[in-house]
Amino acid sequence: MTPDAIAIAVMIILLFPMGYFTLASPAFLLVKLDIQPVAQLLRGMFNIHFLVMSVAGVAGTLALIVAGRFVSAAGVGLIAAFAICGRRWFMPRIDQQLSARDAGDTEAPRRLRRLHWSGMLCNAVLLVALVAGIPYIATSG
Repeated sequence: MTPDAIAIAVMIILLFPMGYFTLASPAFLLVKLDIQPVAQLLRGMFNIHFLVMSVAGVAGTLALIVAGRFVSAAGVGLIAAFAICGRRWFMPRIDQQLSARDAGDTEAPRRLRRLHWSGMLCNAVLLVALVAGIPYIATSG
């Protein structure tokens, strides 16, 4: 594979989980997060999203380094780092709000909703940055 083909493949691979999260997460805006199975499903979606983005980002970074695309590798590496740090930040907070909700805290679903919105916003910003960078990835070398 040429370095350009590797770079485009990495971008496409990263677009899939980001696109899925973008399409799947707004569905949770239509239901109450004080329903335990719904909140657990939201937690699972965040957890898997961060894991997939971490693995895909690290693998993509390594592929771009091997291809000699160091600037592109740095950009994808930042996405991977954001996913790794994001998981470490989001998951304990989501778990904390789920525990607070189970303990009877009536404000916990509202705080969980704010976490949900912030996760969707972060993903949207990264998705826009990734899509905006695709033309530059293919022409840089």
